[in-house]
Amino acid sequence: MKLYYAPGACSLAGRISLHEAGVAAEFERVDMKTKITEQGYDYLSINPRGYVPMLALDDGNSITENVAVLGFIADHEPALGPDGPLGRTRLIELLSWLSTELHVAFRPLWESAASAEKTNALNLVAKLLDIMSDQLREHYLFGSRFSVADAYLFVMLRWAGAFRIPVSPEMHAYFARIAARQTVQRALWEEGLLDARSLIDVSSIEALI
Repeated sequence: MKLYYAPGACSLAGRISLHEAGVAAEFERVDMKTKITEQGYDYLSINPRGYVPMLALDDGNSITENVAVLGFIADHEPALGPDGPLGRTRLIELLSWLSTELHVAFRPLWESAASAEKTNALNLVAKLLDIMSDQLREHYLFGSRFSVADAYLFVMLRWAGAFRIPVSPEMHAYFARIAARQTVQRALWEEGLLDARSLIDVSSIEALI
């Protein structure tokens, strides 16, 4: 399979999760401004929606939307989701919240929004991250076991760091635990983000959503 990605974008969660699942995959970078892949293809002809991630499967099918991509990986490797009869439901519940609430809250920060709107966005992101901090269980979101949801939240914590959005000490420690994982280090290195604790380049932040 192949993951189409942009460095530091939410597609980074898919790369981390694929490594965690031990899935062999190809990765093709997409220039989000020109919509041209690193192999010179028109990305819009591959994915008319034009954004990342997109996971191309070996059977010719493809999956878009980060929630769907991460859900598919967790189905492939159940250890990347929570246990219990409601495990899959709880995973979808949290991934959906991360996507529709936290991820979307960043949008004004890289759009041509008014100063007041950006200030409101900064405050909202900080509030939402506090909510997540209060829900941390043991080491990770679902307890002692790393999940695809942790990969997604890690990416957005990097964005928060880029905008100097304050987070709780518990969230700082959580971020450090994830950054120290070998699979995360590998994913960041592969995307040219050599320091796991480094921040994204705000000048290219429009590629991140």
